[in-house]
Amino acid sequence: MLKADVAVIGAGAAGLSLAHRLSGHASGARTPSVLLVDAPPGPLRPGPRTWCFWEPGRGRFEAAVRAQWRHLRVRPPAGPAIERDIAPLRYKMIRSDDFEDLIARDLAHSPNVRRIEAAVDTVEEVVGGARVQMTATDGRHRDLRVRWVFDSRPLGSIPAARTTLLQHFHGWFLRTARPAFDCGTAELMDFRTAQPRDGLSFGYVLPTGPREALVEYTEFSPQVLTANGYETALRRYVEDVLSLGDLEIVATETGLIPMTDAPMPRRVGASVFRIGAAGGATRPSTGYTFAGLQRQTRAVAAALRQGRRPEPPAAHSVRARTMDAVLLRALDSGRVDGPDLFSRLFARVPADRLLRFLDGPTSLLEDLAVGRHAPVGPMLRTALELPRLQRRPFA
Repeated sequence: MLKADVAVIGAGAAGLSLAHRLSGHASGARTPSVLLVDAPPGPLRPGPRTWCFWEPGRGRFEAAVRAQWRHLRVRPPAGPAIERDIAPLRYKMIRSDDFEDLIARDLAHSPNVRRIEAAVDTVEEVVGGARVQMTATDGRHRDLRVRWVFDSRPLGSIPAARTTLLQHFHGWFLRTARPAFDCGTAELMDFRTAQPRDGLSFGYVLPTGPREALVEYTEFSPQVLTANGYETALRRYVEDVLSLGDLEIVATETGLIPMTDAPMPRRVGASVFRIGAAGGATRPSTGYTFAGLQRQTRAVAAALRQGRRPEPPAAHSVRARTMDAVLLRALDSGRVDGPDLFSRLFARVPADRLLRFLDGPTSLLEDLAVGRHAPVGPMLRTALELPRLQRRPFA
């Protein structure tokens, strides 16, 4: 039987971040033994993906940053583009492969973190901790006894909610025949796409060179598209809106992020917790997760090193989650025009304040200053309606 102080299940962004924060010795602090359980290659392990976030200066994972931008642009359905300088912040892109390589190099020299490949079958509470039953890549069953478990695996289903939208997207890493991109500016939301009947859509462009970029078609809507539907929508955006001309598709990326006001319990048992998207790190109104899970894993690592109970904190405040619930319901009910709202916020709110608002750590006065640029009547009616709505399973 294997034994450790801590088991981290899943080697995605959340699991790798926590293992990294717990690796090595810290002066004057406890150093727990850690076992990182990574799913074996196959359907349980997600494919390459992109994570974006914003922060000032150099961050903890700077070596894995593929590209970064000082300027963000939002394009309304009609009219001039809205461009903002977000200094001292930078909008950063990390590819999962680069992130995994960086963490793997550091963990290879860690005296207290061990990494294994196995499929986790069960996690159960036992006296003084938890027992994890696993199936190794050679088919053998193995048991692990630990004091604490941090499970970062995706949930099997979306919990019951008043509102659930899906942020779903398909993108191409492409190379054009001629220079076509402004390398200093990321196109955050380009609403010149054909808008769906339910929800909203936009283009997303992250240039990594004059002729290279990640270009995505994204929807916030209740249902995903077919593979052909994504290809058609993205091709229309690339050809009819961006007019990129001849190009080569180097790689593709497809993803789905639930945007929901469902509660995401972080505590599963006395010794078992969820972290990352499964633990509520995703900001419901935007789908951004990377910054939220860093706040969670930083707090968990500090608690473990200090000998405190390491329950992951909420990545977003009650007030932020309440505002998100109102926005999701207003978008889903059609009371608020999404492209108009997001374009208005970027046009009227200072960039640094808006990005801090979208990330969560703003004061009540700052939230009110941002909120006054939203359509007050529809938002107020939605806020009054929410307490009467029942939470229902996502169909």
